[in-house]
Amino acid sequence: MDYLKSLGYFVLAGIFEIGGGYLIWLWLREGKGLHYAIIGAVVLVLYGVIPTLQPASFGRVYAAYGGVFIALSLLWGWAIEGVIPDHFDLIGGAIALIGVGVIMYAPR
Repeated sequence: MDYLKSLGYFVLAGIFEIGGGYLIWLWLREGKGLHYAIIGAVVLVLYGVIPTLQPASFGRVYAAYGGVFIALSLLWGWAIEGVIPDHFDLIGGAIALIGVGVIMYAPR
């Protein structure tokens, strides 16, 4: 159960980080209103809080989170922007997720 809770925190953090960054992207790159930037900034602050719920140390959590971020970013691009990941994207994402497993969940 602890593994599922930890993975849930990673996914939630990823959604907040990518979502907040995407709102900033839309404001700066797509000319959306200032409210996109404000909401994006609030979401990014919330993203910063979520990893503190993880049971591991800061360095380990953020190192592992990088792999989750890679995989979720590819999924976001596919779902939101319609950019289908190619086989190199999928291989890289899989390698990153294997790294998450080793860093966070390998027996010590």
